[in-house]
Amino acid sequence: MRVAHPTRKAPAIAEGEPLLALDDVRVAYGGIKALKGVSLQVFPGEIVAMIGANGAGKTTTLKSIAGLLPLSSGTITFAGRALGSMATEDRVAAGISLVPEGRAIFPNLTVRENLELGAYLHRHEETMKETIEDVTKLFPRLGERMKQEGGTLSGGEQQMLAIGRAMMARPSLLLLDEPSLGIAPKLVQQIFEAVGAIAKSGVTILVVEQNTRIALKTSKRAYVLRTGEIALSGDSKDLAENADIQAAYLGG
Repeated sequence: MRVAHPTRKAPAIAEGEPLLALDDVRVAYGGIKALKGVSLQVFPGEIVAMIGANGAGKTTTLKSIAGLLPLSSGTITFAGRALGSMATEDRVAAGISLVPEGRAIFPNLTVRENLELGAYLHRHEETMKETIEDVTKLFPRLGERMKQEGGTLSGGEQQMLAIGRAMMARPSLLLLDEPSLGIAPKLVQQIFEAVGAIAKSGVTILVVEQNTRIALKTSKRAYVLRTGEIALSGDSKDLAENADIQAAYLGG
Protein backbone atom coordinates (compact mmCIF):
# COMPACT_ATOMS: atom_id res chain seq x y z
CA MET A 1 0.00 0.00 0.00
CA ARG A 2 1.53 3.28 -1.05
CA VAL A 3 0.43 6.88 -0.82
CA ALA A 4 1.60 9.21 -3.57
CA HIS A 5 1.34 12.76 -2.20
CA PRO A 6 0.04 12.58 1.37
CA THR A 7 2.05 15.23 3.13
CA ARG A 8 3.11 18.81 3.05
CA LYS A 9 6.82 19.63 2.89
CA ALA A 10 8.48 18.30 6.04
CA PRO A 11 9.13 20.95 8.71
CA ALA A 12 12.69 22.20 8.83
CA ILE A 13 14.23 21.05 12.10
CA ALA A 14 17.82 20.41 13.11
CA GLU A 15 19.13 16.89 12.57
CA GLY A 16 18.57 14.75 15.63
CA GLU A 17 15.89 17.05 17.05
CA PRO A 18 12.36 15.79 17.79
CA LEU A 19 9.43 16.90 15.68
CA LEU A 20 7.26 16.94 18.80
CA ALA A 21 8.37 17.41 22.41
CA LEU A 22 6.35 17.67 25.61
CA ASP A 23 8.19 18.97 28.65
CA ASP A 24 6.63 18.60 32.11
CA VAL A 25 3.11 19.05 30.73
CA ARG A 26 0.41 19.35 33.38
CA VAL A 27 -3.33 19.55 32.76
CA ALA A 28 -6.13 19.84 35.31
CA TYR A 29 -9.90 19.56 35.02
CA GLY A 30 -11.17 21.67 37.88
CA GLY A 31 -9.43 20.12 40.86
CA ILE A 32 -8.51 16.88 39.12
CA LYS A 33 -4.92 16.58 37.91
CA ALA A 34 -5.21 14.71 34.62
CA LEU A 35 -1.55 15.06 33.58
CA LYS A 36 1.13 15.33 36.24
CA GLY A 37 4.27 16.28 34.38
CA VAL A 38 4.31 14.35 31.12
CA SER A 39 7.48 14.60 29.07
CA LEU A 40 7.92 12.78 25.77
CA GLN A 41 9.51 13.12 22.35
CA VAL A 42 8.52 11.98 18.87
CA PHE A 43 11.11 12.10 16.12
CA PRO A 44 10.45 12.59 12.39
CA GLY A 45 9.17 9.48 10.65
CA GLU A 46 8.46 7.53 13.82
CA ILE A 47 5.35 5.72 14.92
CA VAL A 48 5.18 6.16 18.69
CA ALA A 49 2.49 4.53 20.83
CA MET A 50 0.97 5.59 24.13
CA ILE A 51 -0.57 2.76 26.11
CA GLY A 52 -2.16 2.51 29.53
CA ALA A 53 -5.40 1.86 31.35
CA ASN A 54 -8.54 3.94 30.88
CA GLY A 55 -8.17 7.26 32.66
CA ALA A 56 -4.38 7.22 32.49
CA GLY A 57 -4.26 10.53 30.55
CA LYS A 58 -3.64 9.30 27.02
CA THR A 59 -6.51 11.15 25.33
CA THR A 60 -5.81 14.23 27.45
CA THR A 61 -2.25 14.22 26.11
CA LEU A 62 -3.42 14.15 22.49
CA LYS A 63 -6.02 16.86 23.08
CA SER A 64 -3.35 19.04 24.69
CA ILE A 65 -1.10 18.65 21.67
CA ALA A 66 -4.01 19.50 19.35
CA GLY A 67 -4.86 22.63 21.37
CA LEU A 68 -8.22 21.36 22.60
CA LEU A 69 -7.19 21.57 26.26
CA PRO A 70 -5.17 24.32 27.94
CA LEU A 71 -2.01 23.46 29.87
CA SER A 72 -1.71 24.22 33.57
CA SER A 73 2.05 24.33 33.05
CA GLY A 74 4.79 22.88 30.88
CA THR A 75 5.54 23.31 27.19
CA ILE A 76 4.69 21.61 23.91
CA THR A 77 7.11 22.19 21.05
CA PHE A 78 6.40 21.27 17.44
CA ALA A 79 9.05 21.61 14.73
CA GLY A 80 11.16 23.70 17.08
CA ARG A 81 8.33 26.10 17.91
CA ALA A 82 6.63 26.36 21.30
CA LEU A 83 2.89 26.11 20.65
CA GLY A 84 1.86 28.07 23.74
CA SER A 85 -1.75 29.19 23.39
CA MET A 86 -1.85 28.66 19.60
CA ALA A 87 -5.41 27.96 18.42
CA THR A 88 -6.33 24.49 17.22
CA GLU A 89 -6.90 25.62 13.63
CA ASP A 90 -3.44 27.19 13.58
CA ARG A 91 -1.94 23.91 14.79
CA VAL A 92 -3.67 22.16 11.91
CA ALA A 93 -2.19 24.74 9.56
CA ALA A 94 1.23 24.10 11.11
CA GLY A 95 0.93 20.38 10.33
CA ILE A 96 -0.82 18.67 13.26
CA SER A 97 -3.96 16.61 12.62
CA LEU A 98 -5.99 14.69 15.23
CA VAL A 99 -8.21 11.67 14.58
CA PRO A 100 -10.38 11.77 17.71
CA GLU A 101 -11.63 8.85 19.75
CA GLY A 102 -15.09 7.93 18.47
CA ARG A 103 -14.23 9.20 14.97
CA ALA A 104 -16.57 12.24 15.03
CA ILE A 105 -17.46 12.08 11.36
CA PHE A 106 -20.50 13.97 10.05
CA PRO A 107 -23.14 11.22 9.61
CA ASN A 108 -25.47 13.20 7.34
CA LEU A 109 -22.71 14.22 4.92
CA THR A 110 -21.35 11.98 2.19
CA VAL A 111 -17.92 10.44 2.30
CA ARG A 112 -16.69 13.02 -0.21
CA GLU A 113 -18.17 15.90 1.78
CA ASN A 114 -16.53 14.64 4.97
CA LEU A 115 -13.19 14.46 3.18
CA GLU A 116 -13.58 17.90 1.67
CA LEU A 117 -14.17 19.38 5.14
CA GLY A 118 -10.75 18.06 6.12
CA ALA A 119 -9.22 20.07 3.28
CA TYR A 120 -10.49 23.47 4.37
CA LEU A 121 -6.90 24.74 4.51
CA HIS A 122 -6.30 24.09 0.82
CA ARG A 123 -9.43 24.65 -1.21
CA HIS A 124 -7.55 24.59 -4.52
CA GLU A 125 -9.50 22.13 -6.67
CA GLU A 126 -6.51 20.31 -8.14
CA THR A 127 -4.78 19.92 -4.78
CA MET A 128 -7.98 18.60 -3.22
CA LYS A 129 -8.46 16.15 -6.07
CA GLU A 130 -4.92 14.80 -5.66
CA THR A 131 -5.34 14.44 -1.91
CA ILE A 132 -8.65 12.60 -2.26
CA GLU A 133 -6.94 10.26 -4.71
CA ASP A 134 -4.21 9.64 -2.12
CA VAL A 135 -6.80 8.86 0.53
CA THR A 136 -8.67 6.42 -1.70
CA LYS A 137 -5.39 4.65 -2.53
CA LEU A 138 -4.93 4.29 1.19
CA PHE A 139 -8.54 3.19 1.78
CA PRO A 140 -10.10 1.83 -1.45
CA ARG A 141 -13.42 1.27 0.37
CA LEU A 142 -13.85 5.02 0.65
CA GLY A 143 -13.43 5.38 -3.08
CA GLU A 144 -16.30 2.93 -3.57
CA ARG A 145 -18.56 4.88 -1.18
CA MET A 146 -17.98 8.52 -2.12
CA LYS A 147 -21.69 9.31 -2.47
CA GLN A 148 -22.73 7.33 0.60
CA GLU A 149 -23.60 9.15 3.84
CA GLY A 150 -21.01 8.72 6.56
CA GLY A 151 -23.55 7.49 9.08
CA THR A 152 -24.35 4.45 6.93
CA LEU A 153 -20.77 3.16 6.96
CA SER A 154 -19.60 0.38 9.26
CA GLY A 155 -17.50 1.29 12.29
CA GLY A 156 -14.30 0.30 10.51
CA GLU A 157 -15.22 2.29 7.42
CA GLN A 158 -16.02 5.32 9.57
CA GLN A 159 -12.56 5.02 11.14
CA MET A 160 -11.03 4.94 7.67
CA LEU A 161 -13.02 8.06 6.85
CA ALA A 162 -11.86 9.81 10.03
CA ILE A 163 -8.22 9.04 9.21
CA GLY A 164 -8.75 10.04 5.59
CA ARG A 165 -10.32 13.33 6.63
CA ALA A 166 -7.29 14.09 8.85
CA MET A 167 -4.96 13.25 5.98
CA MET A 168 -6.76 15.77 3.76
CA ALA A 169 -4.96 18.51 5.72
CA ARG A 170 -1.63 17.00 4.59
CA PRO A 171 -0.23 16.76 8.12
CA SER A 172 3.36 16.30 9.19
CA LEU A 173 2.18 14.84 12.51
CA LEU A 174 -0.87 12.58 12.78
CA LEU A 175 -2.42 12.01 16.22
CA LEU A 176 -4.55 8.86 16.40
CA ASP A 177 -6.83 8.26 19.38
CA GLU A 178 -7.98 4.64 19.78
CA PRO A 179 -8.21 3.73 16.07
CA SER A 180 -9.23 0.12 16.81
CA LEU A 181 -12.04 0.93 19.24
CA GLY A 182 -15.26 -0.89 18.35
CA ILE A 183 -13.96 -2.27 15.07
CA ALA A 184 -13.96 -5.83 13.74
CA PRO A 185 -10.51 -7.51 14.00
CA LYS A 186 -10.18 -7.91 10.22
CA LEU A 187 -10.63 -4.17 9.68
CA VAL A 188 -8.31 -3.34 12.59
CA GLN A 189 -5.54 -5.10 10.69
CA GLN A 190 -6.32 -3.12 7.53
CA ILE A 191 -6.32 0.16 9.44
CA PHE A 192 -2.95 -0.52 11.02
CA GLU A 193 -1.53 -1.54 7.66
CA ALA A 194 -2.67 1.88 6.45
CA VAL A 195 -1.04 3.52 9.49
CA GLY A 196 2.22 1.86 8.50
CA ALA A 197 1.82 3.10 4.92
CA ILE A 198 1.17 6.64 6.14
CA ALA A 199 4.36 6.54 8.20
CA LYS A 200 6.37 5.22 5.25
CA SER A 201 5.10 8.16 3.20
CA GLY A 202 6.78 10.56 5.64
CA VAL A 203 4.11 11.35 8.22
CA THR A 204 5.10 11.10 11.87
CA ILE A 205 2.50 9.33 14.03
CA LEU A 206 1.62 9.37 17.72
CA VAL A 207 -1.04 6.76 18.46
CA VAL A 208 -3.08 6.05 21.58
CA GLU A 209 -4.33 2.49 21.43
CA GLN A 210 -6.18 0.13 23.77
CA ASN A 211 -5.03 -2.90 21.76
CA THR A 212 -1.57 -3.00 23.32
CA ARG A 213 -0.41 -5.94 21.26
CA ILE A 214 -0.98 -4.28 17.88
CA ALA A 215 0.21 -0.90 19.21
CA LEU A 216 3.57 -2.34 20.23
CA LYS A 217 3.81 -4.37 17.02
CA THR A 218 3.19 -1.32 14.82
CA SER A 219 5.21 1.32 16.67
CA LYS A 220 8.94 1.88 17.03
CA ARG A 221 8.81 3.26 20.57
CA ALA A 222 6.15 3.51 23.24
CA TYR A 223 5.24 5.31 26.45
CA VAL A 224 3.20 3.75 29.24
CA LEU A 225 0.97 6.19 31.12
CA ARG A 226 -0.35 5.57 34.62
CA THR A 227 -2.58 8.08 36.39
CA GLY A 228 -1.27 11.03 34.41
CA GLU A 229 2.42 10.17 34.51
CA ILE A 230 4.90 8.34 32.29
CA ALA A 231 5.56 5.05 34.08
CA LEU A 232 7.73 3.37 31.44
CA SER A 233 9.13 4.12 28.00
CA GLY A 234 11.39 2.44 25.51
CA ASP A 235 11.57 0.46 22.30
CA SER A 236 8.24 -1.19 21.61
CA LYS A 237 9.84 -4.60 21.11
CA ASP A 238 11.48 -4.40 24.52
CA LEU A 239 8.26 -3.27 26.21
CA ALA A 240 6.35 -6.14 24.59
CA GLU A 241 8.79 -8.53 26.29
CA ASN A 242 8.59 -6.73 29.66
CA ALA A 243 6.99 -8.99 32.28
CA ASP A 244 5.06 -6.14 33.90
CA ILE A 245 3.65 -5.00 30.55
CA GLN A 246 2.72 -8.55 29.63
CA ALA A 247 0.92 -9.07 32.92
CA ALA A 248 -0.91 -5.74 32.84
CA TYR A 249 -1.78 -5.34 29.17
CA LEU A 250 -1.00 -8.48 27.16
CA GLY A 251 -2.65 -11.14 29.30
CA GLY A 252 0.64 -12.87 29.89
